[in-house]
Amino acid sequence: MHRNNIFPNFLLIGISFLIIFFLVCIPVSIIFLNALREGFGIFFQKVTNSDTISAIQLNLTIALFTIPFNLITGIILSICIARFDFFGKSFWNTLIDLPFSVSPIVSGLTFLLIFGRKGFAGNILNDMNIQILFALPGMLLATAFVSFPFVAREVLPVLQSSGEEEEEAAFTLGAGFFTIFFKITLPKIKWGLIYGVVLCNARIMGEFGAISMVSGHITGLTDTLPLRIEKLYTEYDTIGAFSVSLILLVFSLFSLLMKYIFEKKVIMEVDYK
Repeated sequence: MHRNNIFPNFLLIGISFLIIFFLVCIPVSIIFLNALREGFGIFFQKVTNSDTISAIQLNLTIALFTIPFNLITGIILSICIARFDFFGKSFWNTLIDLPFSVSPIVSGLTFLLIFGRKGFAGNILNDMNIQILFALPGMLLATAFVSFPFVAREVLPVLQSSGEEEEEAAFTLGAGFFTIFFKITLPKIKWGLIYGVVLCNARIMGEFGAISMVSGHITGLTDTLPLRIEKLYTEYDTIGAFSVSLILLVFSLFSLLMKYIFEKKVIMEVDYK
């Protein structure tokens, strides 16, 4: 029976490699070839442009603020759902996945309707001279929304599978909440937590839809790397667009490498428990 399965196995593996080759390897190769087709000098000139540097800094700034927010909220929600019973628990557990089911453009439009000049809170914000849209605060809100589920969805299964006996024993012996969390809970969820952060960062770096709705596309101020790529391409600067795409690709490959490393850790951690 095993010999009879050799051909189907090789066929499925071959089809898988062909899919990866056409959908991943060829596009990535095209980015490299087009970014470097006029030499490293032109590539370096494009990626060190002041507007491109500003876009890189903005991407990193958004990640710097958004990741800790999603980290804290993800941990709190995961602990509440995994360790406590309360009214509407199933609803809140389902609601975590809302950003996955809503188009990023729709979420960006929602922020426009809330914080815009004619929006729900627009007049109040204008009177207080607080600018949310077309500035960093609006971009942070939009990015936090679309990347919100990743940490919670990685930590929650680890908490549910690990049980709560150790936490209950520590509480019985008089340990406080923070002692229980840092000494018992955090070591249990550390790999899932890091894995969730890696996925969250990957989404932040490549987010386009929601950011494009709330940023205003102001060159040098509110252009992230994906927006910068679109702007260069529409201006027929294909070398510049592919050069900036290569920078974003490097960030993405780094995130994938971290994902691969920590995914193995998460699997080992869950299997051990």
